[in-house]
Amino acid sequence: MYYVPDGTMMCGFYECEDCDNRFLSLQIAPRLICPYCGEAPDMEVGPDDEMPVAHEAAKLLDVIEGEEEVEKMDALLSLAITGGDYDWL
Repeated sequence: MYYVPDGTMMCGFYECEDCDNRFLSLQIAPRLICPYCGEAPDMEVGPDDEMPVAHEAAKLLDVIEGEEEVEKMDALLSLAITGGDYDWL
């Protein structure tokens, strides 16, 4: 599959508020750092540096459960990106 590994039973369905991309993630949390436009902060700080803040712009829309449902959602989301085939519909 495109977003999550084969055999995934549960994943989170997210939408980024900054770039409007939708994606699936194995992590399930109310908010995540967007894999497209967000960057994980570098937590290595020096004595004169401020603590970095993680900008979690991706909001959880739904939790997808069941291997078949996860596979369908993954295929649907990947069609726009990969131009995959429509035979599964």
